[in-house]
Amino acid sequence: MSKRRQDYQNHSAKVCKTMRWKAMRLLALERDGWQCVQCGERRRLEVDHILPVKTHPELSFSLGNLQCLCGRCHARKTRIEIGLGQLNPKREAWKKLVKDLQNPNEHKGKSNA
Repeated sequence: MSKRRQDYQNHSAKVCKTMRWKAMRLLALERDGWQCVQCGERRRLEVDHILPVKTHPELSFSLGNLQCLCGRCHARKTRIEIGLGQLNPKREAWKKLVKDLQNPNEHKGKSNA
């Protein structure tokens, strides 16, 4: 494991071992419908801090700073956060298109600009 990844995990471990975290985790899972907010996967879910604990410790227990991600999406996000890869704009546009097609009612009434 790289030093950068270990550094992120050390900060999160202090938060994730608490009873308060377990309650917040359950709230986030319920809010997100027990599925990955990126791809819709329902297995191997992890509750992720959108803004990392390392840089935003004050948001450690904020429900608005939590999102459910599957293992694959969480690993991708972590790699980008620690500088091991960048998002491919074409791939992200494709993922957004697929997600929009899967949830057509979500965007009802919005114009296609």
